[in-house]
Amino acid sequence: MDTIYYLVQNMLPIAVPLLLVALGGMFSERSGVINIGLEGIMLFGAFFGCLTVYGIQRSGMGPQTILIIAMLISAVAGILFSMLLSFAAVNMKADQTITGTALNMLVPAIVLLFSKMKFNSDGITTDVNFYIQQVPGLSSIPVLGDLFFKKTYVTVYIGFLFLAIATIIFYKTKFGLRLRACGEHPQAADSVGINVYVMRHAGVALSGFLGGIGGFFYSVGVMDGNTNGHTGVAGFGFLALAVMIFGQWKPLKIMFAALFFAFLRILAYSVALIPFLHNLNLNQTYFKMLPYVATMIVLIFTSQKSRAPKAEGIPYDKGRR
Repeated sequence: MDTIYYLVQNMLPIAVPLLLVALGGMFSERSGVINIGLEGIMLFGAFFGCLTVYGIQRSGMGPQTILIIAMLISAVAGILFSMLLSFAAVNMKADQTITGTALNMLVPAIVLLFSKMKFNSDGITTDVNFYIQQVPGLSSIPVLGDLFFKKTYVTVYIGFLFLAIATIIFYKTKFGLRLRACGEHPQAADSVGINVYVMRHAGVALSGFLGGIGGFFYSVGVMDGNTNGHTGVAGFGFLALAVMIFGQWKPLKIMFAALFFAFLRILAYSVALIPFLHNLNLNQTYFKMLPYVATMIVLIFTSQKSRAPKAEGIPYDKGRR
């Protein structure tokens, strides 16, 4: 039972960044804009979030207050950076895949240069501990208290709150309906008075908002408050793209896909706790490869049945019908 508690408690802080970034990619692609730049958005948000923590860690504020402030800063940073993709894809009608790739290459260079100049290091190291030993009033609940309200981060609860909000926006609001229409048939959406350009800008901005927060939550829950300008976010942005595709661009399916990939990742660091895996006597490196190998396998078997938005990646031309 202790092994199950350990796996769940350590899996959730990893699943949440994947979940948020994949949801961000969902909003962007459902509006019709391919967002390959999620990796760059994550790192940009993580960098500014950790820079904020570094700047206010001596202010006397509680760690959770600092986390919320840094989260908001990382969200703004993610939005601003995603607007580069939005401008290129929507206004300039540039190739979205090439633009996203260029942004992914740009951010690590900027972060590493600034970190070397300011801190003489590859990244930012902070002294704030965001870890929660137990949630008062909830940690005493049988089984659930041990699973979800002990030895965790508040980022887990914020992440699932954003999932609920994203699901409501996506399915229960006019905005969500219009966003999906712009990704499926923008000409039809335009014919009923929907501004396709505005909706696509909004979709990319939402991806920046969630991607920036996801990047910062990665630095909190996975890197324990550190962000490294050289190694970036360990390919989590691309893994989030796989989660989004595996989840068929739908919020709840994306959640289960994020949990699946997070479980595979934490499994690599928990081999000694699982007798069956430990007795295989395999090098731990093979287990660390699991999430990425699983990504390729999943995409191979699901690509035939995947149904991406019809107008995804196609610049909108108001004159076409």
